[in-house]
Amino acid sequence: MSLRSCAICVVDGKGKVLRERDLPCEIVEIAAYLNALPVSIQRIGFESGTLSQHLFYGLKAEGFDVVCMEARQVSAALSAMRNKTDRNDARGIAQILRTGWFSPVHMKSR
Repeated sequence: MSLRSCAICVVDGKGKVLRERDLPCEIVEIAAYLNALPVSIQRIGFESGTLSQHLFYGLKAEGFDVVCMEARQVSAALSAMRNKTDRNDARGIAQILRTGWFSPVHMKSR
């Protein structure tokens, strides 16, 4: 995730990748893309960082269940991956979210 774009990965309950895409890191565009999918989105997760508060409250306002995950824990889980790309990180974060192996971060109010 950066100021300009973010990698999106949607997985099902068994871990199969359903959709992958890079989008501008804008709440409206992310919400529109996820709402247009033929599957219902159970939860959205991302690693804590500079845009966390903006994404957390923006996507919550759009009606999504949002989780911000502790960055060091996510980094440790993703460190075993060979190719560090935004796309692969999005896949890894989706799998972490699916399995429940994360610590949620408390999000401060705006």
